[in-house]
Amino acid sequence: MGRDGRTSDQLSSLSTPAVGHLPQGPFNLTAIGQGLVFAQSLPELATVLASAADGGASAVVQAPPGTGKTTLVPPLAANVFAASSSQRILVTQPRRVAVRSAARRLASLDGSALGSKVGYTVRGESRVSAETIIEFLTPGILLRRLLHNPGLEGVSTVVLDEVHERGLDTDLLLGLLGEVRQLRGDLSLVAMSATLDAARFARLLGPDDAGSPAPVVDCPSALFPLEVKWAPPAQPRLDQRGITRAFLDHVADTAAAFHARALAENHEIDALVFAPGAWEVFHIASRLRSSAHGTEVLELHGQVSAREQDRAVSAREPGGAPRIIVSTSLAESSLTVPGVRLVIDSGLSREPRRDAVRGMTGLVTVSTSRASAEQRAGRAARLGPGTVVRCYDQKTFAAAPAHPMPEIAVADLSAAALLLACWGAPGGVGLRLPDAPSAQSMATAVDTLTGLGALDTTGHATALGKTLAEIPADPRLARALLNGASVVGATAAAEIVALVSGDGRAPGADLQALLSTMRSGLRSSGDPAARRWNQEVRRLEQLVHKDARKPEKDTAAGTSTAGSIPADPVLPGSMPAGPLSTGSIPPVGRADVVGFVVGLAFPDKVARLVPNAAGAQYLLSSGTRAGLPAGSALTGHEWLAVADVARAQGRDAAGTGAIIRSAAPLDQGLVEIVAAHLLQDSVVATFNSGRVSARRERRLGAIILASTPVKATAAQGREAVAAALAKEGLGLLNWRGSADMLRRRMALLHRVVGSPWPDVGDKALLARLPDWLGPELEAVAGGRALSALSLTDPLRRLLPWPEASRLAELAPESLAVPSGSQIRIDYPAVSEEGPPVVAVKLQECFGLAETPHLVNGRVRVLFHLLSPARRPLAVTGDLASFWSGPYAQVRAEMRGRYPKHPWPEDPWSAPATAKVKKRMS
Repeated sequence: MGRDGRTSDQLSSLSTPAVGHLPQGPFNLTAIGQGLVFAQSLPELATVLASAADGGASAVVQAPPGTGKTTLVPPLAANVFAASSSQRILVTQPRRVAVRSAARRLASLDGSALGSKVGYTVRGESRVSAETIIEFLTPGILLRRLLHNPGLEGVSTVVLDEVHERGLDTDLLLGLLGEVRQLRGDLSLVAMSATLDAARFARLLGPDDAGSPAPVVDCPSALFPLEVKWAPPAQPRLDQRGITRAFLDHVADTAAAFHARALAENHEIDALVFAPGAWEVFHIASRLRSSAHGTEVLELHGQVSAREQDRAVSAREPGGAPRIIVSTSLAESSLTVPGVRLVIDSGLSREPRRDAVRGMTGLVTVSTSRASAEQRAGRAARLGPGTVVRCYDQKTFAAAPAHPMPEIAVADLSAAALLLACWGAPGGVGLRLPDAPSAQSMATAVDTLTGLGALDTTGHATALGKTLAEIPADPRLARALLNGASVVGATAAAEIVALVSGDGRAPGADLQALLSTMRSGLRSSGDPAARRWNQEVRRLEQLVHKDARKPEKDTAAGTSTAGSIPADPVLPGSMPAGPLSTGSIPPVGRADVVGFVVGLAFPDKVARLVPNAAGAQYLLSSGTRAGLPAGSALTGHEWLAVADVARAQGRDAAGTGAIIRSAAPLDQGLVEIVAAHLLQDSVVATFNSGRVSARRERRLGAIILASTPVKATAAQGREAVAAALAKEGLGLLNWRGSADMLRRRMALLHRVVGSPWPDVGDKALLARLPDWLGPELEAVAGGRALSALSLTDPLRRLLPWPEASRLAELAPESLAVPSGSQIRIDYPAVSEEGPPVVAVKLQECFGLAETPHLVNGRVRVLFHLLSPARRPLAVTGDLASFWSGPYAQVRAEMRGRYPKHPWPEDPWSAPATAKVKKRMS
């Protein structure tokens, strides 16, 4: 039984749906749709796409994995818009391997050569031609293409696949393409996913905020029956250092055992194992190769070559050995791996997270969301009944988040902020995005880009920013490539940028050691990782060496003669230098080359050794402290250019909570060049132990380079005292006696009456320090003790006039009682609400029937009636009720205890007194 209640026979009956009444065009949809369940939804989608007389249709396609939406929707769009045969269909896939796989599959089903009617473009590789109608590409390629062709001339339809993954580039495309469609009414847009909030995306793709949503086209499930099994480990999956090796061994052993059982029943079954990252894939695959004899073990992740990736997602050769494919989340969606009927899920994913406190962004290991777990499980039931084995328990599954965190909410937004600024929408203002970017992360990104010289003070892109946006790399690395090449040479700069942007692990955080490993691996055995690194080096070198942008042809539009849309843009011949002035840079020594280029990319991460600190602690210019891994060859260097720092615990972090993952040494003189915009000379005045002191400091960000004592000016002293009050609070001041009384009275009037009586709470007073405490601050800056200040007169500066003349009437300091005494009124604290209190001996209030009120009768006084020993006998805000009732009981209990004091039966007529009976007579 399938998930939607159908039997296998019923599912088979859907494998060849009728696809009549479909638009004719360059693609034979009947042949392509053979055996694909989504074929039955094509007529509905065709009607939606053709409904707009001038094109410009929009639709949301919601179809489970394996239904064939990725294969069928693009050729349907091509046929619908066949009259505009020169218009290209662009289809985004979130991963390069999915781009190549989808293009290869569609071309194969169409019977055409790859690169003719169907092609693809990924970073560093393009297979398109003048006759290409459908082009698959990654979202990042399309974003950069939009910067050069904002109107997308030559394109009739854009299909965004797997939008549920909430990748940052795809989210940005939704916003940018929405603006393009406002300018171009004939551009069609389709968003597709296996699992998404259809209503939400339908609203985004609708014509405008107030208009009707885009149509949603659904498709029934194509999954076969799926059996779920649980295999939790005996040991924890994670510890302080991350994923435990014991858990990875458990995943490998579970995969080997279950695959062996499955092969005993069906030799054609392959297995797919999900791990969170490339290193974990390698570990699991290595263990499987030593235990799963007679089985071919393949790896699928971003670090293996394109050829190896394509081999892993291709069908097993006839007569070939059973396969176990160990993959990252790369195989979670977009891809159907032929032969897979068994999935082993570690239940872990690697997602970007930003540590706002330390200013760090990096990948962290988290529990897979339930939606992702279902996507992974679905890989096993696409081609027949399957089994998923989850290497965790049901309780962990239930506690997992429902959906993955949108990348725009947690990732570093530097590249996104630069792209939005180049587009003309700084910060994403005005764009209809699925989620607004984090305000704090966006502000941090803008600060970073401004420091690089990529944005001006208004937040718009500079000439350098526009150049950096064209390089398919993080803006910081792009800046390092451009400026670094002019100093250390294009090859060296490209080598280091490729190293930092790659996935290689620096031993002991030493990037120089990793660079040596890559070079030697390339020279000796042609190590695959070294080959991939070298390919990236060559690509980056080409970007530097291009003199000028050549006219390129989008052959569908017929605008040039280049033959295809290039995989990567080239740089203009005149490159702005940015904030780095290369003319004044001294020769960079061989030992500093790596650090120099890394410092250009990450000036906010240059770090200095903290003297006398436990372990190898470094202070980054951003203010974060981080430690080196134990035994690192970098230990002892005074300055480091840090490329990667991540949160960590335990000994590895040297007690700092953060660990340096990759870095290189750098001379201080070069540090001050690469991070010149962080250099500051200033006088810092502080107020400690009742005194103002000042030092002239030379800083590089948070790192103090030099510090000498100087005399603070009056203004600096005032600011220092004000800063101390803001940090420590107004409790540093002498709030005693009349000053405290006046502040409480003013607070009551503000609370009850409001304006013009001022707010005298801590926050309000701190905000107005110069208005009421200016002269006193100057006296303290000149040496007077803070504790010696009288605050009564400063507070009076805040009293409103002429209303202040009624202060004693509205909120008097004391209250006259029948005995003739003036009793002090105890007003509530400034931050508290409550009535004013009068604590008075009971005998002094005989005959007082009506409870007094303050503030023109709006606030009743609360009486604390005391015994002769001044202990509370009663608390009342209604004296008349007290005399008529509770007083009799109080009299009965107290007259024997205090016989010398009057306790009359009739308190109404008895004379009020503060004296004993004898003195009264």
